Amino acid sequence: MKVEPFDDHADQYEEWFERNRFAFESELLAVKRLLPESGVGVEVGVGTGRFAEPLGIKVGVDPSAKMAEIALRRGIEVIAGIAENLPIRDSKFDFVLLVTTICFLDDVERALREAYRVMKPGGGIVIGFVDKNSPLGKSYQQRKGENVFYSVATFLSVEEVVRDLERVGFRDIAFTQTIFHNLAEIEYIESVWEGHGEGSFVVVKGLKRYEQKI
Repeated sequence: MKVEPFDDHADQYEEWFERNRFAFESELLAVKRLLPESGVGVEVGVGTGRFAEPLGIKVGVDPSAKMAEIALRRGIEVIAGIAENLPIRDSKFDFVLLVTTICFLDDVERALREAYRVMKPGGGIVIGFVDKNSPLGKSYQQRKGENVFYSVATFLSVEEVVRDLERVGFRDIAFTQTIFHNLAEIEYIESVWEGHGEGSFVVVKGLKRYEQKI
């Protein structure tokens, strides 16, 4: 994972959420719609804890020490590590959350396999990201050099994320979507719809099936 921008610009990362409060609240609702209502979860790429805190997730994994400092102040226990090699035992958590993390990974499929490993049978993975084929995704790609974070990002389409999820073994894929306007135009919390293809921010959920006994 590309750690340097997050270590060097943690304050700028935080400022985005303040400046785009309604977009953040919209994304939060889209994630919450698919997040399990019970169970203990971990957020991989927890950052400063912006999503973990309001979602009630108490444990996160992140390689950035600067981001972790802020998350700790939000009451999140942060484990130093990367998504591709989680320092977590097998089948520990009921669900795994990744929000705007997947585009910064060095090996997406390996990270998803790690999420699968640390998840209990029947558990779920929830991934929130900006669809590269959406208006916002296209804008970010065109202006990558202007953003210290997205300059090191590799944007993915919904189809690419679903392909990797299914390759790892996740099933029963479900979607929510939000952010239907340019960020500068959002003056209220956006609606959350099922599916994908219209909203720029997409949330994908997949389930780890129970092992079948022979």
